[in-house]
Amino acid sequence: MLCNLVWALALGASVHAHLDQPALPFQVPHYAQERALPPSIFTKLRNAFWGSPPSDCGQHRPAKADKPGAEKVLARYGGDVVLRFNITCAEEAKALAETTNSLFLDVWEFNSDWADIRVSKDVVPSLLGLLPSSLQRAHTPLMHDLAQTIYDSYPSPRFPDPSPHPTDYRRSFSPKLNTPPDTTNIFFKEYQPLSVIHPWMRLLQSLFPTHVRLVNIGTTYEGRNILGLRVGVHPTNSDKPSEARKTIVISGGSHAREWISTAGVSYGAYSLITGYGRSREMTKLMEEFDWVFIPTLNPDGYVYTWESDRLWRKNRQETNLRFCKGVDLDRSYGYQWDGESTKGNPCSESFAGDAPFEGVESNRFANWIKNETEHNNASFVGFLDFHSYSQQILYPFSFSCIKTPPTLENLEELGLGLAKAIKQADNRNYGVTSACEGGVLASRESKKESKLWPRIESGGGSALDYMYHEMHVKYAYQIKLRDRGSYGFLLPSKNIVPTGKEVFNALSYFGRYLLGNKGIETLDDSPSSDGSVVFTKMEALEEVTIQPKETEDDEGEVERLELELR
Repeated sequence: MLCNLVWALALGASVHAHLDQPALPFQVPHYAQERALPPSIFTKLRNAFWGSPPSDCGQHRPAKADKPGAEKVLARYGGDVVLRFNITCAEEAKALAETTNSLFLDVWEFNSDWADIRVSKDVVPSLLGLLPSSLQRAHTPLMHDLAQTIYDSYPSPRFPDPSPHPTDYRRSFSPKLNTPPDTTNIFFKEYQPLSVIHPWMRLLQSLFPTHVRLVNIGTTYEGRNILGLRVGVHPTNSDKPSEARKTIVISGGSHAREWISTAGVSYGAYSLITGYGRSREMTKLMEEFDWVFIPTLNPDGYVYTWESDRLWRKNRQETNLRFCKGVDLDRSYGYQWDGESTKGNPCSESFAGDAPFEGVESNRFANWIKNETEHNNASFVGFLDFHSYSQQILYPFSFSCIKTPPTLENLEELGLGLAKAIKQADNRNYGVTSACEGGVLASRESKKESKLWPRIESGGGSALDYMYHEMHVKYAYQIKLRDRGSYGFLLPSKNIVPTGKEVFNALSYFGRYLLGNKGIETLDDSPSSDGSVVFTKMEALEEVTIQPKETEDDEGEVERLELELR
């Protein structure tokens, strides 16, 4: 019997257990081979894009395998803990910033409410000894077993029974494109390594050649390609002069350990691609814009998180210290580069390099943007840079809380609309603020009297500010996805689809807004009498205010200053 794998691949799915992928911190068991069936036409098509898998497609396998490589993870992270510090005054903020810098600690996330810091349990006494007495009592552990949480974030070598469930056989074997992506595409059931993501992108180009093209942004420090998917339908009327093509860039994975950003961008791309011809709204968005999806701008670092260090953040290029590799790509761009603060410390997680654009991948991306503008008739009108975590929508500027962007009102308006669209996906609240205020510890006084406190790390040299100020992209945002600290960078794979739906809702709203209808109108999929496009009013946008409030969300986190949607 032919494996379900053929149907999965025909729908754009993948099974990473069958592919040649980087070694995980566990070993996939081997099984005795049985007689293989002669290759069918579907198998040949699959092999053309994916290579030949092991000939054990129809075998019975155990539901789960042991992961003996856990000792590797335990040895690296068994003595670490992530602490959340609640800050209440400027003195505490300054002390925490100075201490994390002097001890070279890994700052996971920080905003106006808290700071999450990974630290060795042996270093905790030293850390607390350098902090004010108030902070010594104002911290709580986020994860009691960091090593286990890291270990669990890797896909388990599960081998489900390939036969369909009796009540679900139609869905399991249906090749129809109108089946929701999360019910047919096992690609989104787990996080995927780069050795799966890139062939999956090539397969999408082959399956949807009318509106999908594979593009190469450039080459990484270690020689890998930075691949993207350009999604769009160009007009064919040669009588009309060709105008600059309005283009929106959606990127993820600048920081290697933020796996959910790579998965979210991939989900958004797949949802848009498979909507062409089925949804008037999606078709219109692809006719009006080119959408360039880059699942990871940092392929070297992403591979390293699969092979060696799950919590690696930077790229993998050499520095002037042989044992401290990597540049923080989101601190390496030329606009307001602030590398002097980390210039003497390549071991810093925020090391910006010794000069602007020293980060190889950020340099390649910036050059690609310029080349598209100057030589390929592209006009970049939108930039969405996905990260994790903290559930925030951030607009320029990141380098300074003093300088105000000239299009502030438009940025705030669209940002609040994005938050509303995201909330409609799964009722999650995302905050909206400037990237500086979202990444700085700030007082909770009235906005008029609000004082900004010391930053834990620099915000200069970001892709967000570079795209907005230097490349004149009017609508540029950095969006930090789930969650708010329960798992941080180690978000379980069950969150991929719900988070992906939030990404897709944000993309849809972003496109509608740029069409000129402020995101309020949507395309009617019912046919019109003359075949023309029909717009219908969506539910009116509710009033959006930012208001202090304490609530307990479904993960038991305390949220303050949450986005209140009324």
